[in-house]
Amino acid sequence: MKIKLAVLSAITFSAALIVGCSKTETADAHGEAHDHAGHSHHEHKPPHGGTPVELGEEEYHVEFVRDATAGRLQAYIMDGELEFFVRIAAPSFAVTAQVAGKEESLLFQPVANNATGEAVGNTSLFEVQTDWLKTTTNFDAVLKEITVRTKSYTNVAFNFPKGSDEGAKK
Repeated sequence: MKIKLAVLSAITFSAALIVGCSKTETADAHGEAHDHAGHSHHEHKPPHGGTPVELGEEEYHVEFVRDATAGRLQAYIMDGELEFFVRIAAPSFAVTAQVAGKEESLLFQPVANNATGEAVGNTSLFEVQTDWLKTTTNFDAVLKEITVRTKSYTNVAFNFPKGSDEGAKK
């Protein structure tokens, strides 16, 4: 009797799984979503709700987060999946923005954090502060050059707040 009950339970559980798995998408071993035709729908979310900018073919990301009140723009260096912070040694990096027909330069400086042990020369957070960021909500920009680990990325174009990563969801 116990064996019949165990078999019946296993059959019921299996049937529930089959019925419950009628979604139009499934995930592969890398967490990438696919529809039943096998088309990829790679998605990930910026952890701070910011603007994701892809470096390379999703090798890394920079997540830009605007604080309008302070006129500050923070830049978090992230891995390709926007899951983990990546510390870099850069003393700074530059972004050129087009604002109201005028070119504005942003020089991002490293931010130390005693709580995480991040220091200038070994940090994942950079920021810049300027008054026009208090009122400007949308602009096209180019990240001039940044080196993450051993690879340099130059002239990375993006729009703020849209970003450049089609697979990222805010």
